[in-house]
Amino acid sequence: MENDLKSVLSECGFSFKKKFGQNFITDKNLLASIVSAAGVTDNDTVIEIGCGAGTLTRAIAEKAERVIAFEVDSALKPVLSRTLAGVENAEVVFKDFLKVDLPELEKETGEYCVVANLPYYVTTPLICKLLEEGKNCKSLTVMVQEEVAERFCAKENTSEYGAITAVIALRARAEIVKRVPRTMFTPRPNVDSAVVKLTVEDGRIAVKDAALYIKVVHAAFAARRKTLENNLVNAFKLTREVAQSVISDCGIDLKARGETLSPKLFAALADKLHEIL
Repeated sequence: MENDLKSVLSECGFSFKKKFGQNFITDKNLLASIVSAAGVTDNDTVIEIGCGAGTLTRAIAEKAERVIAFEVDSALKPVLSRTLAGVENAEVVFKDFLKVDLPELEKETGEYCVVANLPYYVTTPLICKLLEEGKNCKSLTVMVQEEVAERFCAKENTSEYGAITAVIALRARAEIVKRVPRTMFTPRPNVDSAVVKLTVEDGRIAVKDAALYIKVVHAAFAARRKTLENNLVNAFKLTREVAQSVISDCGIDLKARGETLSPKLFAALADKLHEIL
């Protein structure tokens, strides 16, 4: 398939654009394994973000009822018209997914899952958009940089643990389902990758205000070397006495830093702040 794709790209006069993080997958076994890990069935609507040359799109379409694939690079139109020829259940939308009105899209899609080889440069904002704005997303099975995958699945008190870890944990369970060497991509990137599955489980962490939880998480990691107390004072304009009281009431050490707090402790902190703000 790799040689076939190279021929199509060449014949269509396509050139890779570094700014879009374009690294295409051609191995049929790898493509099939991504779709399998996602658990796609013939009843599913699947959203793909960054469909590239359409190789993963075609693999998804073989299993799903419907595929809506978003692509930002309109130069891929002639390529996709060839690689997706005869694929009747896939629709390509040439639009930046970060600018999509997700609640409006969900009125038309109903429940869906996301399967994508995500452009590396927008991985985190895309994940946050889907988890914070999306109500109908059942799961996300995405190819990302290996170090980013480790961050998604990290535990507190590790160097990989960060704001995105705790944001994901509020709504989804994260697991690495496959590691993918850089040699599997065209062109070859400078890093290895991994496929992560985020299974959405609404209510997995009880919290009164999800938006406040996310704000607390981002505040805690705003300056990793500063204590949680200092970061809360700065982010929420609290007096030091109030910040100390909130932290102590949650059973957290006053000298603690953000990376030591589990998602459940972040939820407790957000609920306590909810009472006083």
